[in-house]
Amino acid sequence: MTTRGVEWLSAAADDPVECRMAWASDPRAPYVLAAGRFFDTVTVEQRVGMETFDQLMRRALPFGPAVLDRKAQRVGFFLGSHSEEIFTHHLAQEEGAPPAYRYLGDGAVVVVPGPMPMSGDRYQWLRAPTRRPIANPLRPVALATMLVASAELLARVDRYGERYPSAAALALSAFEGDRPDGK
Repeated sequence: MTTRGVEWLSAAADDPVECRMAWASDPRAPYVLAAGRFFDTVTVEQRVGMETFDQLMRRALPFGPAVLDRKAQRVGFFLGSHSEEIFTHHLAQEEGAPPAYRYLGDGAVVVVPGPMPMSGDRYQWLRAPTRRPIANPLRPVALATMLVASAELLARVDRYGERYPSAAALALSAFEGDRPDGK
């Protein structure tokens, strides 16, 4: 994380100076920040979150910082503050069913990793803030779209795994003339 990223994140703290001092003494230390001031956060279970993160990266879609909580097995995506209406609107526009999520805005708190977490720490940055994010109305749209697409992809993978629990089962079905698509 850059110095500007630390400054932006710490500005969301109740006491920004105390937050920066805490990170100066222990850059691995997580810190509790208020959501809704400078950012809102959408959290999903880790499997959907990691797939969503990967799809956003692969497609070079706009998105902001993202964090992983290993113990809770959740991924959080940072959006601009007060993005809930546009996010939920676009989530409802998608054809598939959205995954379970939590929207953290005004009145909620988010635990963020310190600026330099180690690989085994509970809280990890998947994408750390490098500066104050530029407002981009496409971020909630991209996140809503990829959350639904990722959930559908994982559901399809699970169905395939139930039908063919091993490589041997897949090979047997191929020799018997059964096609993997069920036709």
